[in-house]
Amino acid sequence: MTILEVGPRDGLQNEPIPIPTEVKVEFIRGLVESGLREIEATSFVSPKWVPQMGDASDLWPQLPSGAQFSALVPNLKGLESALQVGCDRIALFTAASDAFTLKNINKTVLESIEVFREVMAAFRAQAPGGFVRAYVSTAFECPYAGRIDPEQVMVVVERILELGVDEISIGDTIGAASTNEVHALTKVLLEEVSLDQLAYHFHDTRGGAIANVAAALEHGVHRFDASAAGLGGCPYAPGAGGNLATEDLVYFLERNGVATGIDLAKLAQASRPVLQHLGRGPISKVQIWELAREKR
Repeated sequence: MTILEVGPRDGLQNEPIPIPTEVKVEFIRGLVESGLREIEATSFVSPKWVPQMGDASDLWPQLPSGAQFSALVPNLKGLESALQVGCDRIALFTAASDAFTLKNINKTVLESIEVFREVMAAFRAQAPGGFVRAYVSTAFECPYAGRIDPEQVMVVVERILELGVDEISIGDTIGAASTNEVHALTKVLLEEVSLDQLAYHFHDTRGGAIANVAAALEHGVHRFDASAAGLGGCPYAPGAGGNLATEDLVYFLERNGVATGIDLAKLAQASRPVLQHLGRGPISKVQIWELAREKR
């Protein structure tokens, strides 16, 4: 079982309060000390569009040892910045819905995949052996186009597979999926995607993320994204939980006999520097319980 921790990137990118680089480094160090071994640390994107990620080039050299770090790279310029600091694991972004990609990056899905092609060609040429992950957002429902058919997702996934990506992360971007929908989509995906290539990125907007993890586990899926403390909200449901909390995922897996190699008590502590800086408490149910237990 592998958990990709996305808190430092996906969890923080939309936070309006600037978070100092040293606080991010402390956060990431705590994640590594808890046993997490795959962490998406930042995004090499223009500070004009995502100010919170503007310190990516300063952050990268300060990352601790003990884990594999990746970064979101939106285009060739972002790739150039990533390569300059030695990043050899990148993530690219598209969606299953044109309405979503047009709203977010002003491109259709096919146009975004053409950007994939350019970035991947440059990356493979300059970082032989590097790792490429592709995000496919709105795989169950789009806030603009409504429900998404599994076959529509598969069309996008097939085009991405043709490019030779190492992993595809399927996103329930607005946390709308049901377990039945997870079963249906997973069956379709596994006709073309190997289990070692497939990851799920569930949001907990409506409280269904853990149930959806359980559904995916039934098919042998063993790679999931999560964000410590439940950092990262859902912009389409203000006030609701966004990312699946890593603490809740770890507790669920371990309680059900699935080893993660993660120390839950240390994980509960890892995000405290960020939470304190933001003046906010955790969303994660297990973290709330763990931190309350310390005071007894």
